Amino acid sequence: MLHNKLLFTGIFLSLSLFSSAQAEEKSDGWHLVATDTVGYTGVTLANGSIGLQTGRNPFEVQSVVLNHVFDIADNQVSKVMQGINPFRLSLIVDGDTIRLKDMSRWTQTLDMKFATLTTSFVLPQKVEVRCSATTLRNVAYSGLIHLSIFPLQDIQVSLYTEMSVPAQEYRSPQKEYRTIWGEGGRTDILRVQALSRGGKQSVCASSSFLYDTSCWRYQGDKKQASASLTATLSKGEKTAVSLVASTCSTRDFQDPVNESERRVVYMLHEGDTALLSRHHQLWEELWQGDIEIEGDLKAQQQVRFALFNLYGSGAVGSRLSISPMGLSSQGYNGHIFWDAEMWMYPPLLLLQPSSMARSMLDYRFDRLAAARKRALSFGYKGAMFPWESDDAGEEATPTFALTGPFEHHITADVGIACFQYFRATRDTTWLAEQGYPLLQEVAEFLTSRVTRRTDGSYSICNVTGADEYANGVTDNAFTNGSAILALRYATQAAAICKRSCPEIWKDIADNLRILTFEDGTLQEYEGYQGETIKQADANLLAYPLELRTDPKLIRQDLRYYENKIDQQNGPAMSYAIFAVQYARMQEPEKAYQMFLKSFVPHERPPFGVLAETPTSQNPYFMTGAGGLLQAVLFGFGGLTIDEDGIRQLPSSLPSHWKSLTLKGIGPNRKTFVCTH
Repeated sequence: MLHNKLLFTGIFLSLSLFSSAQAEEKSDGWHLVATDTVGYTGVTLANGSIGLQTGRNPFEVQSVVLNHVFDIADNQVSKVMQGINPFRLSLIVDGDTIRLKDMSRWTQTLDMKFATLTTSFVLPQKVEVRCSATTLRNVAYSGLIHLSIFPLQDIQVSLYTEMSVPAQEYRSPQKEYRTIWGEGGRTDILRVQALSRGGKQSVCASSSFLYDTSCWRYQGDKKQASASLTATLSKGEKTAVSLVASTCSTRDFQDPVNESERRVVYMLHEGDTALLSRHHQLWEELWQGDIEIEGDLKAQQQVRFALFNLYGSGAVGSRLSISPMGLSSQGYNGHIFWDAEMWMYPPLLLLQPSSMARSMLDYRFDRLAAARKRALSFGYKGAMFPWESDDAGEEATPTFALTGPFEHHITADVGIACFQYFRATRDTTWLAEQGYPLLQEVAEFLTSRVTRRTDGSYSICNVTGADEYANGVTDNAFTNGSAILALRYATQAAAICKRSCPEIWKDIADNLRILTFEDGTLQEYEGYQGETIKQADANLLAYPLELRTDPKLIRQDLRYYENKIDQQNGPAMSYAIFAVQYARMQEPEKAYQMFLKSFVPHERPPFGVLAETPTSQNPYFMTGAGGLLQAVLFGFGGLTIDEDGIRQLPSSLPSHWKSLTLKGIGPNRKTFVCTH
C-alpha cells in the first residue's frame, strides 16, 4: 500500500520527542521560541513560490500567498492573489475538537536553519502533540504539515481536513474528493479549483494524507470535499501522520489542476523522510551565505531572521523579484518597487549572487520591452520602468498616488543594480549581452528626462523623491544622485564593452544639480526648508550612492536629517543607512544605536516579525530586512563593491560584539572575519 508505516521512521524520530525537557527548545541563533500568544503575529513559511502565514493554533495556516500570480477585479489595480488554502486541519480527541484554550505547555519554535515551525502542546491527561509545518524547498508550490501524537491514556483521535476558498479572490469553486487507482495503488485526494474574480487566473489546490494504514482509518466525503483519519490509540502508543498539499495556477502551468495533483502524488510516494531530507539540504545550501555575530544574541537572531525571510521569498532561477512584503501578505498588492533593487538586492548580491540576485535582475530584463513602451507613451526615449510593477511590467500604482507618474528614480535604481552585478561578478560576457543594453536604455531615458538650464547645468523637474512626502519638486537629491550614478555606470559599461556612447551622458552626469544649503548641508530639493520627511533621501548620496565622500559633510547631513524623519509613519530603512555611514566613519557605538532603531520599534511579538513602521501591522517587511542586513554587511563588516569587485574596508564593530563573520560572500564564497 502507498501509505506505509516505514515512510515515517526518520521524521518520527526527529519530531516526536515528548518529554517536557525535549519539547522546550533552547532559544539560540537558529531558533525563535514563543511561549505565549499575547499580541501574536505569526511567521511566514515560504519557498519562493508560495508563502504560508501561520497562526497561534498548531494546525493554523491563515493564508497562502502566491508569488507573482496577479488578477484585476472590481476595476482595481492588479493584485497578487491568495491561493486556495489546502493546509487546514482540525484535531478531535474523544469527540471534542481541540482549541487553543484547551492546551497547556503551548510552545512554538521557528527553526530558521530548516524553515520549519513546530508547535507542541499537551491536552492535560489525554495527549501530547507536536505539529511541524513547512513549505518544501524541493517541491515548489507545495507544503507539508506533520503531526506526532503521544497518548497519555487510551483515546480516540481524528484528524479532519478541508480547503478554504477566499471569497474575495475566487468565484465558482469546484470541490471534489476523488480516489485514484493506479500503479501505486489507491490514492485519495481532495481537490478544489476556482477561477479568480477578475477571470485572469485559474487556481487549483490538492491535498492528501500520508499515514500508517495499520493505525489510521481514512474516510472521504465527496459532498463536502473533506477527509478524515480516525485512530483508536492506547496509552503510550506513539503515531504520526502528515498532510501534503500543493497550490498551482495558470500563471505557472497550462494545466494547474492536474499539476497540483501530480505534486501531491509525488510527495506521497517520496514520503516524509526523503522530502524533508532534500528540503533540509537545499536550505543548508542557502545558508552557505550567512552572517554570524558573536556576543549579541538579539542582533544574531534578527539578522538571521531577516535572511530567513528574504531567502524564503526568492527562488533560484525563478526570474522573479521580491515585493516589499515578500510572500508574507498581499501588502502593496505584491508589486515590485525600488525596494527590490536598492534595499533587498545588495545583501543578496553578496550572499546569493548567481541565484536570487540574478533572478531579481532577470525580472527587469524580461520586462524591458514594457519599460520601453512606457517611455515612448510619455514622450521619453529609452526605458522607463514603472514605480509599481506587476507581472506584465506595466505601471500598477493605484491612481490616487502620484508616485506612479512621477517617482522616476526607479529607472536609475535598476541601472545601478545592473552595473553592481557586473562589479560583483566581473562577468564581462553578461555585461556585453545583457547589462550594457539595459544601462543604455536607462541612460537614454535619463537623457530625455532632464532639462538643460541656461548656465549649462541640468535639472530634473516635477518628480516625487525617495522622500515621498515631496511631490512635484525640482532637483530632488536622491533622484538626481541616482541619475548621475546610473549615467556614469552606463558610460563605464560602454567603455568595458568597447562600445561608443553619447558624450551627453557624461555631460549630464557632471552637471546635474545637487543642491546644498549655505553651510554645505545637502538640500533635499529646491525650496526644501526642513519639513518632515518620510524617509532618508539626501543622506542616500553618501551611501549607497557614495557620491558624498567628505566625512565632515556626511556627519553634517546626518545631524540635519536624523530628526526630520517621520517618527510614527516612517519606514524602517532610514536608520539602517545611518548605521552604515556611522560605521564607515569608525563610530561603531553611534552606528549600533542607529542599527537598533532600524528594527526594534518595528518588531512584533512573539518572534520579532518586522512591520514597515513603528505603528503599522503589515509584516513581514522585506525592505526593512534588506536595510538592517546592509547595516551589518556594508557598515559593521566594511564590505564594499567597487571597480575592484567585492572588497573590505576597515570593519567597525560595536564594543560588545566579539566577532562578526560574513560567510559565503560573492561568487567565490569568501569568508570575512571581523574583530576588534
